[in-house]
Amino acid sequence: MTPEDTMRLLVALRSRGVTNMRVLTAMEQVDRARFVSPTFAARAFEDVPLPVASGQTISQPSVVGLMTQALDPQPRDKVLEVGTGTGYQAAILSKLARRVYTVERHRALTRLARVNHAALGLTNITQITGDGSHGLEEQAPFDRILVTAAAEDTPGPLLAQLRIGGSMVLPVGVSDHVQTLIKVTRTADGYEYDELSPVRFVPLVEGVEHD
Repeated sequence: MTPEDTMRLLVALRSRGVTNMRVLTAMEQVDRARFVSPTFAARAFEDVPLPVASGQTISQPSVVGLMTQALDPQPRDKVLEVGTGTGYQAAILSKLARRVYTVERHRALTRLARVNHAALGLTNITQITGDGSHGLEEQAPFDRILVTAAAEDTPGPLLAQLRIGGSMVLPVGVSDHVQTLIKVTRTADGYEYDELSPVRFVPLVEGVEHD
């Protein structure tokens, strides 16, 4: 990542509302080029989503930044990410939280993310192939949960695995065209919901792909 690449990325992030300095610093430290295919390496620092293996996409940096900012992970937090992809979002979370568990339904992507994280020396991430819609009960409760695929409604198992006082950020919507990024905070009395912004994500799919 050249200084010019970094500056271009930071300008794009700030212009779209990513202002949290911890988040900006974490994103500055993670080279997005490692998480895209060589075909798209030259575009790694553009604020656009790009295709990756298994028919998935890597989100545009500003969406990653806004979701991370909304999640607001703290240095002692245990975080669950649903939808690892090639591992870019988990790498950023690893700079901000104590421990990151990330679940991916495509085995090939889990393997790729593991290689990417190892190459960057990120040792506080655990990559798991599984059905993320069920969360990761054996490691619950979590301080923060981030979902990078759109569900029709907030998955009940994920709500149940959120610590009281913890929060979850995820896109919800019934189609590819109508999705809203929401933040759910668990309180002693239940759950509080805040709508953040319109977004567009791949759907949250149950089951595991044996690719």
